[in-house]
Amino acid sequence: MLKITLEYIPFSPEVSFLMIKQTEVVERPEYLMFFYTHVYTSIFVLLSGFLAILRKDLGVKNLHRNIGKVYIFLVLVFAAPSGIYMGIFANGGLFSKISFVILGLLWWFSTFKAYRLARQKKFIEHKQWMWRSFAFTLSAITLRMWKVIIVYLFHPNPMDVYQIIAWLGWIPNILIIEYLITKKHI
Repeated sequence: MLKITLEYIPFSPEVSFLMIKQTEVVERPEYLMFFYTHVYTSIFVLLSGFLAILRKDLGVKNLHRNIGKVYIFLVLVFAAPSGIYMGIFANGGLFSKISFVILGLLWWFSTFKAYRLARQKKFIEHKQWMWRSFAFTLSAITLRMWKVIIVYLFHPNPMDVYQIIAWLGWIPNILIIEYLITKKHI
């Protein structure tokens, strides 16, 4: 994910993924702002989410709490809203757009719910909602994993791949987390 993020430094609307988004880049001046916001914050969301999920302070007082605050702030203010905006313009037609918008809304909601539960000192429920949120965060990785697998095995049309991975990127993640929560493993 860091490698993908670094592709977009320095700013250039003619690199990697943005090459297939030229309609949005040209016709919607705000698109690049949302895109770069999403890309640049997502690497920090993944890192802070991973560190917060570990639930270890690693010798730093209140590390979990402070890293969690960073994660929640980045998701609620930057990463999820920019992801929702980008979802509206996703490749792959309406099917993909619906998936990415739902993903963004669920990501925002689960993170907000986790935040509220922490403020209410309901830490068991907070933990469960943070796991849900992080499952949505990990969709950035699982989406790319599924893309490699599907292209390698089936060689489908690129837009068909996009429609499939739009859903496979997050649905298996949340199903696994829900199973673990139900079985009291989380």
